[in-house]
Amino acid sequence: MRYKALIAALLALCLSVLTAACGDASMASDRPLTYEEIRNTGLANNCPDVDTVTRGSIALEAGKNYSIQALCLQPLNYYVKEEGLNKRREAEFVEGRLLTRKTSSLDQIQGSLTVNSDGSLVFTEEDGFDFQPSTVLLPGGEEVPFLFTIKQLVATSQAGQAAITSSTDLKGQFRVPSYRGSTFLDPKGRGLASGYDNAVALPADADSDELVKENVKKYDIGTGSISLQVSKVDADTNEIAGTFVSYQPSDTDMGSKKPSDMKIVGRFYARVDSDA
Repeated sequence: MRYKALIAALLALCLSVLTAACGDASMASDRPLTYEEIRNTGLANNCPDVDTVTRGSIALEAGKNYSIQALCLQPLNYYVKEEGLNKRREAEFVEGRLLTRKTSSLDQIQGSLTVNSDGSLVFTEEDGFDFQPSTVLLPGGEEVPFLFTIKQLVATSQAGQAAITSSTDLKGQFRVPSYRGSTFLDPKGRGLASGYDNAVALPADADSDELVKENVKKYDIGTGSISLQVSKVDADTNEIAGTFVSYQPSDTDMGSKKPSDMKIVGRFYARVDSDA
């Protein structure tokens, strides 16, 4: 009887292991995942990818209309430039840790793709989920908020290609809106379009010169730059993937502090469509 109980326990254990393995296999299959399978897993933050062995080429013709669809940018590493502790030490980028959970990717971005007479490509961003409010924690404990974005990006590739290959590199600049909107109120109730004009809780010093930066709110718009380096191309499905490096300013707290230089490194995915 003791052996029967032991055998039954081993069979139950084997069945549970097989069930878990089958569940993982279904998750890794090509079938669409359900909401319950995605919820609280972080999978929704991941960008699609292209087969690692794919090294094709997507030929493009001048005069035809093309577009980039479903562009997805997934940040993997965040860096903030910090000044050196002394004058002899130059400023350098320090890696930080993301505090903004699993909502850091940009997705479903689309825009036009044109071919110039010299064979270079120009991508102009037009629409999509093209911004994400994020916060990075530095090793010293400082929290740096910023708006990860590629709004109004205009990126150009090398000349003489007239195609997208595994060596295509799209570089350009984009607009970085303010991290906070005009109706945001600080802890003392001051804002740009609403709230108080000064620190009313400090009657004697409400309009002092030391508080001018805090009292006078600004909607700062910065400029960033990005490089999209294509490394995988599937000519059958017109899918591309690769890595990106983006540089942009951090939040200025409505003009009250100097922005920090940010460096974001990650991977991207997109699909090239013909608008013919």
